[in-house]
Amino acid sequence: MKRTIHILGIGGTFMGGIAQLARAAGYTVSGADRNVYPPMSDQLAAAGIPWVEGYEPSQLDGFDGAGGDVEMVVGNVIRRGMPITEVMLDRGMDYTSGPEWLGRNILRGRWVLAVAGTHGKTTTSAMLAWILEYAGLAPGFLIGGVPNNFGISARLGEGPFFVVEADEYDTAFFDKRSKFVHYRPRTAILNNLEFDHADIFPDLGAIQTQFHHLVRMIPGAGLILRPSRDAALDAVLERGCWTPVETFGAGGVWSVGPSSPDGSSFEVMVDGQRAGEVRWSQLGEHNVHNGLAALAAARHAGVPVAVGIEALARFTGVKRRLEVRGVAHGVTVYDDFAHHPTAIRTTLDGLRARVGGARLLVALDPRSNTMRMGVHADLLAPSLAEADAVWLFQPEDAGWDVRRVADALDCPSWSGSVVEAMVDDLAAQARPGDHVVLMSNGSFGGAHGRLLDALRAREGM
Repeated sequence: MKRTIHILGIGGTFMGGIAQLARAAGYTVSGADRNVYPPMSDQLAAAGIPWVEGYEPSQLDGFDGAGGDVEMVVGNVIRRGMPITEVMLDRGMDYTSGPEWLGRNILRGRWVLAVAGTHGKTTTSAMLAWILEYAGLAPGFLIGGVPNNFGISARLGEGPFFVVEADEYDTAFFDKRSKFVHYRPRTAILNNLEFDHADIFPDLGAIQTQFHHLVRMIPGAGLILRPSRDAALDAVLERGCWTPVETFGAGGVWSVGPSSPDGSSFEVMVDGQRAGEVRWSQLGEHNVHNGLAALAAARHAGVPVAVGIEALARFTGVKRRLEVRGVAHGVTVYDDFAHHPTAIRTTLDGLRARVGGARLLVALDPRSNTMRMGVHADLLAPSLAEADAVWLFQPEDAGWDVRRVADALDCPSWSGSVVEAMVDDLAAQARPGDHVVLMSNGSFGGAHGRLLDALRAREGM
């Protein structure tokens, strides 16, 4: 087994997490990427993992070809036709994908708890890892974000349990299956299923086929957790299921009793019996359901429900999931990793329930591959219904005009392609007591810091 790996695409949360796991497992690790920025750049530096900027083939010159001591771990950012790809292949170098390397070297022999679904994977994975940690089980984890309770996105762990965010995105240029087929979970949460990743999948049916492949791998002694109402998942399980299934949500094995309107407290019901009450800092019905799923998965790993409820009360969220970035001039500024209209809608619904009649201002950067293609363009205006005003950013490589969304809104809006102009207008319109949510799965051109600086400048006026 080779003990040295070089990771192409090391700056992403997933591949950067693999780098940290490999380092903790005793591997010599290096990598390459473009524009590596915090928090991953900080995590790699803290772990002592070097990387080079860019994908120049010269970085391979120190490595042997076939039969050498180095294995290339290739992220799905790498494509055929890139010079480094062609040199790697021409030299006959040993290579694998990140998910395959993870499954073979880290997950083998462990009790894998996988969290899949279109929405809520990162938050639910973080909740589940924290419950297991609180219960003293010292789990390993690989999560597509940074849980505040841990401060890192990946950890090798000490016990048998490993929580992995199970992404349906494709594995690598040479393996077009979903990443999660490499994980072989014993406990699987299927949180929901909608059409997404239009750059990879032609339709919902193609995604359902990948979920069917995942279901075929879960042992009969395992457990599948799924929402009680999800027609797309119904169709997946109707194709075959060999594993016990528990449901969560209305009418499910795991359900909610009396709860606050904003989801900050709710009673947990198991088989119709009250199991306790969660009082926490999270908000929204979507997070209530995420919490139920995490409690159910943790119980399958042996954690009593009461202990799980105690843990959720101490769960502090995930960076970039409606994260408060600061308060200036009486305005609260949030950062949210928006990637799909459903996620936008549920997040804003939860925040509206929390802030009541306060003004809710939203700036949206449709940055994901699917949103840049305009696939969900007609769903964006309805998803923004709770906003009192909307700022729509136009990505330069988008294949459609965001003014299409502006025309469908029932509230004032701004649209443009210059971050500085957007921030200036937003800062001028914001007033004390407002809540401003900047929604993007990218860096949004540093809009969060720019806006807080502009608002602080107004405090002295």
